[in-house]
Amino acid sequence: MKNRSAVLLLLLANTVSGIAQGISMIAIPWYFAKQDMMSQFGLVYMFTTALAIFWSPYCGTLIDRFNRKYIFLALTAIVGLLVASIAGLGFYWGTLPWYLVAAVFTLTFLDYNLHYPCVYAFAQEISEPRHYGSMTSYIEVQGQLTTIMAGGVAAILLEGTRAGQSEFFGLPISLPFDIPAWSIQQIFLLDAATYFLAFLIIAAMRYVSLKERTPDKGSVWQQLKIGFNYLLEHRMILLFGVASYAVFAVTLLTNFYLSASYVNKHLLASGDVYAISEIFYSIGAVFAGVAIRRVFSWTNIPVSVTLMTGICAVLLAVLTFTCNIPIFYSMLLILGITNAGIRIQRTTFLFKHVPNQVYGRATSIFFLTNIASRIVLLGLFAMPFFQWSNNIIYAFGILSVFLFLALLVLWRYQSDFVRLDEG
Repeated sequence: MKNRSAVLLLLLANTVSGIAQGISMIAIPWYFAKQDMMSQFGLVYMFTTALAIFWSPYCGTLIDRFNRKYIFLALTAIVGLLVASIAGLGFYWGTLPWYLVAAVFTLTFLDYNLHYPCVYAFAQEISEPRHYGSMTSYIEVQGQLTTIMAGGVAAILLEGTRAGQSEFFGLPISLPFDIPAWSIQQIFLLDAATYFLAFLIIAAMRYVSLKERTPDKGSVWQQLKIGFNYLLEHRMILLFGVASYAVFAVTLLTNFYLSASYVNKHLLASGDVYAISEIFYSIGAVFAGVAIRRVFSWTNIPVSVTLMTGICAVLLAVLTFTCNIPIFYSMLLILGITNAGIRIQRTTFLFKHVPNQVYGRATSIFFLTNIASRIVLLGLFAMPFFQWSNNIIYAFGILSVFLFLALLVLWRYQSDFVRLDEG
């Protein structure tokens, strides 16, 4: 593989910053859940998602217009400084008000909106077509192994240890010393430090672009129209992209919002159960990264995406009707397999059919439709009804119906998607 060293450094930088990012993004929803402020967090999440409507299209134009290495450098430097500043205020005041905790969530979420599409566009740019499937799997495995580590560490940091006793990756461990539960500002300081380390790793990256790419001129809107017009000319790519992103929308809502309330109010469990559930999700995603292309080697990408969307719809229905921690872990494991498996298959499909010249802008259109659906669902789930007693279970039932609607689209046009994939 050409550019092997660049790929390795990219994965290393993602791992370094991703562990602390993951701890923060587990700690923030739990912070709000423990203070019985999930309705406020729902509004924060909805506001952040609304910001992404304007931010995501701009991200697409940045990715297609500028050197992607420089984008990574700017992003790690700016977000690292902002998170470090908020952590510093927490140490100065002795605590952090909820709106600054929410600000870190918003910063990190908007960072994701630029970082991950840029990672995929960069991977397409520096790899040969025969390695597209492998590249998407590498990125998925790296990302989820990072999340596993973050979940294991978060389970300890959120609750601390008592007489040296705790759990790590769901297993009881005994330490010769106590670890006090970390404050939210301590977690943010660790997060900021890893951004700066990632900056140094990315700065050392050297690569040769394998794709011809001439940045388009004009305003953000003019550039976004190029991506939109490309998809209008290739309607099956547009339809497949929108429908196949449904599980991704559900996963974001589940991982960043619903799971904390589900654990706290329905399972009546502690923060380590919430953090460990993220580990099970990531184990499933790692399995998908390693094996999903082998598991579905007997069929094509559209069929595999349709099957996994159906499985995900069923498992959310199961969560609606059960109250059992092992079942919750099992369902998160399967959600990890289906979401990561669909992402690997979908990205491979898009690598094959969307030119690198417009990749960022085309995928930003998919993000916009995904964001719109999340705003509608978040607006619904932020209603007080879903925070009373264990009513959060009804949110999972609604998401199950949402996925069944996406499944109908994938099933209706499956023959068209297959012809495109095999053409």
